[in-house]
Amino acid sequence: MIKLAWLGCAHIHTPHFTEIVKNEPSVKVVGVWDHDVARAAKTAEKFGSPVIQDLSTIWKDSSITAVVICSETNRHAELILPAAQSGKDIYAEKPIGCHAEDARKMAAAVAQSGVRFHTGYFRRGQAIDIFLKRLITDGILGKITRVRYNNCHSGSLGGWFDTDWRWMADPAQAGCGAFGDLGTHVLDIVMWWFGQPEMVTADVEVVTGRYGDCDETGEAMLRFPNGTLATLSAAWVDCACPVTLTVSGTEGHATVINNQLFLACKKLGVDGSKPWTDLPADEPAGFPLFLECLAGRQSAEKLVSVQEAAARNIVMDALYDAAAAHKWIKI
Repeated sequence: MIKLAWLGCAHIHTPHFTEIVKNEPSVKVVGVWDHDVARAAKTAEKFGSPVIQDLSTIWKDSSITAVVICSETNRHAELILPAAQSGKDIYAEKPIGCHAEDARKMAAAVAQSGVRFHTGYFRRGQAIDIFLKRLITDGILGKITRVRYNNCHSGSLGGWFDTDWRWMADPAQAGCGAFGDLGTHVLDIVMWWFGQPEMVTADVEVVTGRYGDCDETGEAMLRFPNGTLATLSAAWVDCACPVTLTVSGTEGHATVINNQLFLACKKLGVDGSKPWTDLPADEPAGFPLFLECLAGRQSAEKLVSVQEAAARNIVMDALYDAAAAHKWIKI
């Protein structure tokens, strides 16, 4: 039996993750901590486990294999650093830190400790993203000239962050607003495909004002060393987001509309008039992948490394800096 400690119950994914763990027979949550004891008690009750008020008891307990961190982002360092020092494998919700500096410090500490690390970039397990990565890597679409990836929902319009998850619309605690929250997922994919960008720029805006000066929408442009230009959008103020992805190459073109892939490519003998359905299977990713690795059913090589997590944080920080300064920034 793999013993976990649950550190922080603030993140909006906590209820969903709780159900995933309850359905994993090889894992047991042996304690729940949160700086808000009442909030910890609600999650602990679901697991049938005790509330832990003294974090040092977790660091000292060698029987605890791993920790799951779903705290406010500005509390990550106080949890990730001692977890790494005590030899616990770490799942921490994205982003790893509020800013580039603390992301670098946490990445260095985790790497030095040698523990396994993972974060919530679940899109890496989606069939279309896996398939397009293969096409790009194998040159099937030719030279990729531009990519556009959109990740938008109606969170602000629906008041998702009015009560229990209010901190997520407070950049002082979350490290970002809507653009960082949702944009980090599509940033992860384009960096997974093309590596580190060399220059970036962006703009972020408040739309409804429901959460004060927290940004609710944003656009970014990234230039990669191979010449590919990527634009990203992320928002909490979209009624719908039917067209999520466009990849344009010199020998092919891919568009995702309502979760269907339309592919035009001479090498594959298709003209884009019908959905492409010959896709690989979805793969475990995000939080479920962490549990699968702990149980020995998946290789740790599939985890998002702490260096990758920090790299996304560093680029997102640069995007916000670029938006504030209205200029391009070198990475």
